[in-house]
Amino acid sequence: MADISKKSAKILVFSTEKISDPAIDMAGLLKLHYPPTVYTITIPCSSGIKPSWIMYAYEKGFDGVFIAADGSDCVFGESCTEKTGALVGKTHILMQEKQIEPARLRMAAMCSVCSESFVKQIKSFNEYLLKSSNTEK
Repeated sequence: MADISKKSAKILVFSTEKISDPAIDMAGLLKLHYPPTVYTITIPCSSGIKPSWIMYAYEKGFDGVFIAADGSDCVFGESCTEKTGALVGKTHILMQEKQIEPARLRMAAMCSVCSESFVKQIKSFNEYLLKSSNTEK
């Protein structure tokens, strides 16, 4: 039996240029390891993500999508977290319609110095995605 701990799920991360990007960059500088199959797209604010972008990622073969949201630190407005949460809710409905497990989309607020938290979140998400793909087969 293959050792699943050596495999990596393909994860798309939407990160914000002012808040979560610095944390992700710092993770690399600190040599904090996370799966090599994590791809990031930088956006100005997490509330600007479109559900269609997330659905497109699944169509293109991503196992999971992670939104590194600004939380209350967003420079574009205090309601960023609520707006991002609402778009995640809309996307979950679309995912269910396409028979995609909603747990394949995660969101967490990340601050600019949350490198260890980011790595922990991604490793946990990777483990979940690997386990869920093995139980589906």
